[in-house]
Amino acid sequence: MNGSAPRPGLRDWAVDIGLFLLAAAYGVLMASMRLEAPSPPPRWLFNLDQLTGALGCAALWLRRRRPVELALVLVALSAFSELVAGAMLVALFTVAVHRPPRTTTAVFALSLLAALGYVVLRPEPGTPDHLLLLLGVVIQGAAVGWGLFIHHRRRLVLSLRDRAARAEVEAHLRAEQAQLHARERIAREIHDVLGHRLSLLSVHAGALEYHPDAPAEDVARAAKVIRESAHQALQDLREVIGVLRAPVGELPQPTLADVRQLVAESGRAGMRVDLSEELTGAVPDRVGRTAYRIVQEALTNARKHAPGAEVRVRVAGAPGRGVTVEVCNDAPAPAASDAISASPPAVPAPGATSASPPAPPALAPVPGAVSTPGARPGQGLVGLAERVALADGRLEHGPAAAGGWRLSAWLPWPP
Repeated sequence: MNGSAPRPGLRDWAVDIGLFLLAAAYGVLMASMRLEAPSPPPRWLFNLDQLTGALGCAALWLRRRRPVELALVLVALSAFSELVAGAMLVALFTVAVHRPPRTTTAVFALSLLAALGYVVLRPEPGTPDHLLLLLGVVIQGAAVGWGLFIHHRRRLVLSLRDRAARAEVEAHLRAEQAQLHARERIAREIHDVLGHRLSLLSVHAGALEYHPDAPAEDVARAAKVIRESAHQALQDLREVIGVLRAPVGELPQPTLADVRQLVAESGRAGMRVDLSEELTGAVPDRVGRTAYRIVQEALTNARKHAPGAEVRVRVAGAPGRGVTVEVCNDAPAPAASDAISASPPAVPAPGATSASPPAPPALAPVPGAVSTPGARPGQGLVGLAERVALADGRLEHGPAAAGGWRLSAWLPWPP
């Protein structure tokens, strides 16, 4: 036996034995009826019919391996043998169960021709030929119909199982995708929440490091900003972690009204920030949150890469026209450029990255705070572009005509 073929189970053995006994019982019943008939067939024909019926029943054990070939042989034998009819019906049933309907139809049509041949070759005395043919068609049609029913039912069960398996895989993929989106969102939130606070710490800590001889008043002011920023960053981090541990809830989200507080914090840190608001009506929460993140990222990067430069923030919009957020900063303070080298300084940008520590404008600028030419955008600007795209807005950034850097975004505001 082929090792790759599946071993029949207990149910398969039970079905095979049952069908074999059914075919054998049909043959025994027909043989007894022939012996009791008023005009029995010739002895040689009866013996040949018995031998054919016995061989047909024995051949049923091959029905799972060669169902079509076995059915064709038994159909041909049924054209003259009456006792092989039971085995032939089992073969027709097997073809209908295990083979496509087109193959079943072809074998069934041949069985009808064999039934017609039997009526012609061995007519029954006292029984009209058309009734005998009709009986054979009904019995063979019932066997084929039962097999087709089981065939389609199995296909339906397999289809439902396959659909359930695909649904399970798709659900698993959706869960993984949701987890990935959640991780990206958490990372973006942590960057937005902590990046602004930590940049303040970096500015003032760098200033104290490079200017230890600064006046006591400036040192005290810088230390106060460091303490307040560290405390606020710790509070923000606790809020984020607390929300992540909770079963439900949202990460803490700011609104557009918090832009004033953001600008005030930057002013206390020594930045020169000019805020202009030209809004008509209440801005939707999603739009206001995105606008806040734009201003927050722009101020953070301006503080990093353009220390001492003046920053202008403009927020304008109305329902139906959208919200425009524009953040422009001048070129860095000359002291920062002179501290690097004699080469012309690069134009700083809120979206650029630099590993050098920046300096607060309240003290002298820290050497090395200017970003290098060709610097690649950091993750903050990439995340900002994703935020604006999710809000169906537009984001633009680049060098300003008068020097410095300009970051502009448009967000939709439904009427």
